[in-house]
Amino acid sequence: MSATARARAVRARIGALLPGRDDLAEMRRDPRRDLLAGLTVAIVALPLALGFGVSSGLGAAAGLATAVVAGALAAVFGGSNLQVSGPTGAMTVVLVPIVAEYGPTGVLTVGLMAGVMLVALAALRAGRYMQYVPAPVVEGFTLGIACVIGLQQIPNALGVPKPEGDRVLVVAWRAVEEFAKSPNWTAVGFTAGVAVVMLVGARWRPTVPFSLLAVVAATVVAQAVGLDAARPIGDLPSGLPAPSLSFLELASLGTLLAPAVAVAALAALESLLSASVADGMTVGQKHDPDRELFGQGLANIAAPLFGGVPATGAIARTAVNVRTGASSRLAALTHAAILAVIVFAAAPLVSKIPLAALAGVLLATAVRMVETGSLRAMAKATRSDALILVLTAAATLVLDLVYAVIIGLAAAGALALRAVAKQARFDQVPLDRGDHSAEEHALLAEHIVAYRIDGPLFFAAAHRFLLELTEVADVRVVVLRMSRVSTMDATGALLLKDAVERLHRRGILVLASGIRAGQRQVLDSTGALALLRHEGREYATTPEAIRAARDHLETAGLLPARAASPSRTSSEEAAR
Repeated sequence: MSATARARAVRARIGALLPGRDDLAEMRRDPRRDLLAGLTVAIVALPLALGFGVSSGLGAAAGLATAVVAGALAAVFGGSNLQVSGPTGAMTVVLVPIVAEYGPTGVLTVGLMAGVMLVALAALRAGRYMQYVPAPVVEGFTLGIACVIGLQQIPNALGVPKPEGDRVLVVAWRAVEEFAKSPNWTAVGFTAGVAVVMLVGARWRPTVPFSLLAVVAATVVAQAVGLDAARPIGDLPSGLPAPSLSFLELASLGTLLAPAVAVAALAALESLLSASVADGMTVGQKHDPDRELFGQGLANIAAPLFGGVPATGAIARTAVNVRTGASSRLAALTHAAILAVIVFAAAPLVSKIPLAALAGVLLATAVRMVETGSLRAMAKATRSDALILVLTAAATLVLDLVYAVIIGLAAAGALALRAVAKQARFDQVPLDRGDHSAEEHALLAEHIVAYRIDGPLFFAAAHRFLLELTEVADVRVVVLRMSRVSTMDATGALLLKDAVERLHRRGILVLASGIRAGQRQVLDSTGALALLRHEGREYATTPEAIRAARDHLETAGLLPARAASPSRTSSEEAAR
């Protein structure tokens, strides 16, 4: 490819990742509905942004900054017309141990590095691989996240200071112990009240933003009655800070590489999953996965500059966006703009929200994340699906999200290989009589055995087949019918070669028929094809191989000579 052609290809690739005229046309189509949807999403997103900011360890201001900055950039540059981005519970789960080990500046650096990685993934067109994540892994991942989010809220829900520890189960247990020593029933009441209002209200009137109403009511009660036990969020800045890279320490980049990879992997996974969910909820909408990664990358590069935490596409907010009639990215932009207005105009009021009320919001959110119908379906589908779901959920709860996905994918891959290997068959088949006499056919059957291999001959299945092949006894010729081998890898070819050599050492001739064109390269590269071709031991059809076997037996004096070889019949192709 010439330099000009390469430059043209690069420009085309960059252009595909940037906003275009179609995006603007979509925003002009029905702006009224999009503005209304954006307002609704902002109302829902406000308590979530505050809550996830607090849970991450960087504070409510960081959650709001993320929702505004990352939400706006991801809306403009992302690959979905309907995606709403911001701080999420899944990301909070990853950030808590990073904050504990590296502090707030470490989290900002990790977010910046993860953003660069996401842009690189977009340039490498990695978004398409999301389709290979099995549904049980996604469901188990979501269930595990819901459990972790719920456990993270235990200290605020019980009104106790957050205990030390980087394991959510340990922290939750220590919080319960602290509560037992000095109960704070006011905090419990606020948490339970907000959560119940949200859960019951969502079933009664799904379109009403009960999360905001419940938080406002809890704040009014706490201020009116003067409940000291209901600890508020605390002071919030009236506006976003000026963008700055003062947090960045080049010497720490190597240390933070592993956490940054984890954050980038989670951001990619959750964002693409959320965009896929949005596509499934609508007709005619389809996201661009590579552009989505690009938009999330820019969002995560910018958010730390304003003190924000890493962001992803948010499934809950995206679902609200779709259900309220959004049709373009104007809705997500409106959501970010309204939150920006709240940051600048209502920070003193927002700062008075009780932490226990936000804990109730997040507890209700965790409960609503669990789709019992999907879980029941996965559990009933197959034992493998149920095992993958449980394993992924347990790993999410005990380890961390990235390891959980890796473990889930590894288990799914292993079980899929096991299922494919079980479909492969290695059967002894009777010899076709052809035009042989009954007496001659009986003699042939006494000295020749034919095996037919069906399905894949690869590392997960080849050992069982070829062990059986090498144990064959009391014959002089083995015919391998290979026209039904669907796929073959180097392991299968090497084991086939080994089995043929073992049979040769025992004086048994091995003939092969029907080798497909797609398998010749791997057989040739391992030397198995040369071994089968030696002295004409590889044939196009099974009848040809049987004739060669008969000639071998005749030469060995085990069969009487005959005047002429039988002619090839029209049924040879069917006998391959």
